[in-house]
This record gives sequence, C-alpha cells and structure tokens, in this order.
Amino acid sequence: MSTTAFAAETRGTAMRRDGTEQLIGGSAVIAELSQEISRIARSNAKVLVTGESGVGKELVANAIHQRSPRAHRAMVAVNCAGLPETLLESELFGHVKGSFTGAYRDKQGKLEVADGGTIFLDEIGEMTLRMQGLLLRFMETGELQKVGADRVQGRVNVRVIAATNRNLRDMIVEGTFREDLFYRLNVIHLTVPALRERREDIPALIECFLTRFTRGNGHVVRTISPEAHKLLCDYSWPGNVRELENVIERLVVTGRTELVREDDLPMEIRSQSVIGLRPKRERRRTVADDLYKKLVEDHESFWTVVYPLYMQREITRGNVRDLIRKGLEEARGNYKIVAKLFNMEPRDYKRFLNFLRKHDCQLPFKEYRQ
Repeated sequence: MSTTAFAAETRGTAMRRDGTEQLIGGSAVIAELSQEISRIARSNAKVLVTGESGVGKELVANAIHQRSPRAHRAMVAVNCAGLPETLLESELFGHVKGSFTGAYRDKQGKLEVADGGTIFLDEIGEMTLRMQGLLLRFMETGELQKVGADRVQGRVNVRVIAATNRNLRDMIVEGTFREDLFYRLNVIHLTVPALRERREDIPALIECFLTRFTRGNGHVVRTISPEAHKLLCDYSWPGNVRELENVIERLVVTGRTELVREDDLPMEIRSQSVIGLRPKRERRRTVADDLYKKLVEDHESFWTVVYPLYMQREITRGNVRDLIRKGLEEARGNYKIVAKLFNMEPRDYKRFLNFLRKHDCQLPFKEYRQ
C-alpha cells in the first residue's frame, strides 16, 4: 500500500520516529498530492491550500515545511479567524511597549518568530481587507513594522503557506478579498480532496486512529466488527478526516467491550445505512418550506421573517441552511439571485453574505450550478 493520506499522531498525521510526517493511505489522488508536495517543497514559492473543513490542510502545510530546506527552522501557524483584527495584527507583526492597553513590554510577532522558516496562515479568507493590505505589503517587502512603532523594525525571510475552505475568487467578485493578494498567495495551488472522494483510504485511516487511541491507555476497545467497519467505510463523512478521528476516539473512550459493534456507532452513521431500505413516503413539510413560502410566494423579506426568528432562537441554524439550500436550488447557485428571491435590496447583498458566514449558514454554490 502507498504511504500517503492523512491520519495519525497529531491531528490526523502519522509521525515517524525522527519527527517527520508520514502520510497514510493508498488512493491515487492522495498519492498524486504527496508527489506534488515533494516537488514543491524544495522551492520557496508561496502555496495556497484549499479544501473543505477537516480534510487536513494544515497537515499538507506541515508536510511541505518538513520536506523543505527550511525544516530545521520553525513552522508557525496562525488562525486568521481566531482573533479580532487588532489582535491579529499584533500576533503577526508584534507590538512595542505601550502601544495599547496591556502592552507592558515589546513582543515578537509570529512572522519574526518564523524567520528562516515557514508561516502558515489558516483561514486566510477570514482576514479583514485592512489586514489583507498589511499582509500584502509584508509579502512585497519582507519588512516588519510592529504595532505602535513609527518605523520599520527589520526584515524577515519566511515562506508563506495559506489555507482556506472558501472560494477566494468568489470573494474577489464580492469585494471581500483583494485580488492582488490572491495572486501573491496563489503561486502554487494545492487542493486537498474530501474524504468521500477517496473512500479507499478510510480503512487505513480507521486502523491508524484505532491503533493510536488504544495504545497503552487502559481502554478495553481493541477492534471493530466487520459490520461496524463497513458502516464506517460507507458513511459520507461530511466532517472529513477530523470527523472520522473524533468518532474513532469516542468509540475507544466510551467502549465497554473489546469489540465495537454496529449499535456502538453514532446514530447518523447507523441511520445512513438503512435510508435506502425504508419505503418511500411523502416528505413532511419542514420549517424551511414554510419560510420559503413566506419569502417567495408571500413576498416577505428575509430580514423581517427569517432574521428575527433566528436571532431570537425560534429557528435553528439547520433551518436557515435548509432555506438557503432551497434558494440556491432555485437560483442555480447564484447568491445574488437568492438575495433577490428573498426580497432584499441590492445594497443588502453583502450584509446577507456576512450574516451567512458569521452563523455558518453559507453553503458551497458550485454543486447547485449543474
């Protein structure tokens, strides 16, 4: 079996004794990705890694760094969505004493810490336009100007790897991502496939996670029954490798016998196997159906019908996502048409998208353009 894919010792990677990553799995798409990583690692070219949440984008960044001449220096990761703009600027560039409340001393930024190595910018699509401008200037000059400093503090040499699960080209059209920054980042573009697109890797991943979580920890679970194993392999894994890892860990931690059986699996995995066996029956009307009727047939506005119900927690995120799904099906994947369909003014388009992103209700549009 080829030694490629994503699983094991740290957030889904396997680590050799010398500390380098070993990508596990046998699918052709992952073997090709691994070969591409080896080819590009030798250069200093900037890399943009894209793919759904949970597929292992940070693992790809680690593999690039570890196979590069920079492997002896640090790879520093920064989550661009985890901090507000002002704190993110300080995190990246550092700050000088007294530059803001709580800045009791000078602080190095992550870019300075990564000098000679690699900076990994996760969720780059969540950066504000102002922060995008600061990053672009750094990428053009290599110069660091700390928060509160009145002059450039020096230059650093870092390789930039960025990752996102969003479509940056669409964001450029919407005016929420800078085109010049995109082309700076997109020197080499790697796409990490979803787990459902490489199902032949699932058995190796299951074995890898099972071995890790049962190794010397006192838990009784040792193996998985053939029936349960088949259900795990047949499941669609919308959360990708991260979801698979979490499920195996949960089975090991909560298991009471050495053998994991079908009944031990989460309900969503067990229920998927019998969907095709159930007799067809008329679909029940849903909350999303009622909301959709109010918007499309009764010509009410999203902001007066859906928004207040969601903010008052009278409907769930799932209800809103179902509503958006119906709108995208009707609009063939065009969010601008969805906004019009939901009776919004043109000026509300960006507000609509920002609401969907903030509350994790934005769905990929491409599958609706078939």
